[in-house]
Amino acid sequence: MSTVATEDGWRRLDPRTVLVTALVVAGVVAGAAIPVTLGLTRWFGLPAAVLQVLAGAVLVIGAAAGVDRVRWHRTRYRVGEERVDLHTGLLLVKRRSLARTRIRTVDLTANLMLRLLGLVTVRIGTGEQGHDSTLQLDPVTRAEGERLRRLLLERAATAPSGVHREGELAVLDPHWIRYAPVSFVAPMLGGAAVGAVLQVSDWVGAQGAVIGWVGDRFRDTPLLWVIVGLTLAALVAGVAGALVLWIEMWWNYRLEREPGGTLRVRRGLFTSRSISVEEARLRGVDLVEPLGVRLLGAARLDAITTGLAKDHEAKNADHNTLLPAAPRTRADAVAADVLREAATPTGAVLTPHPRAARGRRLRWSLAAVLGPVLILTLLGALLTPVLLWIALGCTVALVPVAVALALDAYRGLGHALSGRHLVTRSGTVRRSTAALERAGVIGWTVRQSVFQRRAGLLSITATTAAGGGAYTVYDADAAEGLTFAAEAVPGLLEPFLERVGEPGP
Repeated sequence: MSTVATEDGWRRLDPRTVLVTALVVAGVVAGAAIPVTLGLTRWFGLPAAVLQVLAGAVLVIGAAAGVDRVRWHRTRYRVGEERVDLHTGLLLVKRRSLARTRIRTVDLTANLMLRLLGLVTVRIGTGEQGHDSTLQLDPVTRAEGERLRRLLLERAATAPSGVHREGELAVLDPHWIRYAPVSFVAPMLGGAAVGAVLQVSDWVGAQGAVIGWVGDRFRDTPLLWVIVGLTLAALVAGVAGALVLWIEMWWNYRLEREPGGTLRVRRGLFTSRSISVEEARLRGVDLVEPLGVRLLGAARLDAITTGLAKDHEAKNADHNTLLPAAPRTRADAVAADVLREAATPTGAVLTPHPRAARGRRLRWSLAAVLGPVLILTLLGALLTPVLLWIALGCTVALVPVAVALALDAYRGLGHALSGRHLVTRSGTVRRSTAALERAGVIGWTVRQSVFQRRAGLLSITATTAAGGGAYTVYDADAAEGLTFAAEAVPGLLEPFLERVGEPGP
């Protein structure tokens, strides 16, 4: 089934959107039917409750399908020579239009149901903030989605010059799945699994029985081992969830450079995603090394681009990821390919920061640990000795961790200039090495607190319209930091510098 264009160029969405809506609502209704039926059985008996739930399900599914049928009938779009138009709405008619010269993203997404029907959702965006900067066509055929992507992203300008090839830049290595369990997702999923068990058991009125069953299993077990056992069980569930989530998100992963200068990321097992990034919008890359992944010698690669970080998937973690967690050498090689550099900026030798920066990190880490310990100590002296023992345990367990993290954070500090890019690295729990195109820097922000001034340090931030908008060199030597900024973007900071030995104004 294909989209048919009228004489004036207007096209409709695929009519199977009504079927998709009916099936989705049917799945939701089926999930809610069991607890609703159990609840109604208490008053009306099982046969009457089943009949009422079935009648309600048919009514809900029919209403949803009818509303979507009206939406389909009232929605049409057109790709003109200069603009893309979308008209929709019944009582409230919406007519929206985007200039083709402003379009920066055409992304295709298809969940499992859409894939089975050969459909995709197309999001057309300008890379700017706001709902009015994006048009969504949901759904059209996959062939129509690919046609729109090629048509709207083609540019008259030639691709950026460089030494690197077009075509495939990276493809999935199944061995990368070993990095999924050491991500921060695993413990969060473990906690979510425990909460889900308690919530579902509460819905069916069995939460007390579940808690009692767990208590019976650990009746003669010391409290400490109960906590350890339950924590390990939650972590195992989190690891399993992290593995499943990684497979769903990154299976069939492929990074390509297409003719004309467009980077395209395709990935997903059940829900397929296709994200396109114009190289004209690319301002650098960010090599991200979460602590667990870094301990295994791996890193992921994110794009620093104008608009993408604030686009339609701004609330999702991986919308700007070019490469999932992979061996560090592979991530550096992909960074070089993406940036069209012979030597990767993310692997440049960085200038270390003064020892005074280490002292600042040690003080921050110890204050973060000893502050709560001090509060526990005071409460223990006033209320109960138990809190004193807890304070002692926290001190013994957390102070070495805080010192180790502070020293690691100091070792991670650094900055450098590498060809067309400036490089800054910082962080320990989440270490970030950002390689930012020097031409993309639009301003500098210099910060120096009283304590930094006494230590001869300062923090200098490169402001850009891309990515997070600001990339900071933390606690650099004051003279080195200012010289770095002046050399990185000549002429931008010099008017505000006063050279030693030169007369003041």
